Amino acid sequence: MQRTRLNTLISSTTKRFTRWVFNPWRRLSLVIISLLFGYFFAIVLSSITGQTADLDVVLSAIVLLFVELASWLVYGGQRQRPDLSNAEPNSQRPLLLETLNAFKIGLTYSLFVEAFKLAS
Repeated sequence: MQRTRLNTLISSTTKRFTRWVFNPWRRLSLVIISLLFGYFFAIVLSSITGQTADLDVVLSAIVLLFVELASWLVYGGQRQRPDLSNAEPNSQRPLLLETLNAFKIGLTYSLFVEAFKLAS
């Protein structure tokens, strides 16, 4: 690939973001923001579908597929599981998988809380 200004800008921004995320507190803050955004997103979804009452089943199927796909990507998949007994102490999951998992947890938790609020 040629070294254009756009290519250089994207690579330098990616390197800078990777160094910024290397700090554990910043990484944790991004995961918590993703968790809270998942919570907020589920409240929005449940209020919209509860108001219109048209796409309840379709949206439930879409949310279920998203949750299962996210779980498959984070916990399962076709890759070999590493042996955790002799893993390095600094080995972490990629940030994208951690934030996706936190979003999924916030989404699922919020839907349970909404169901308890409606007593259904």
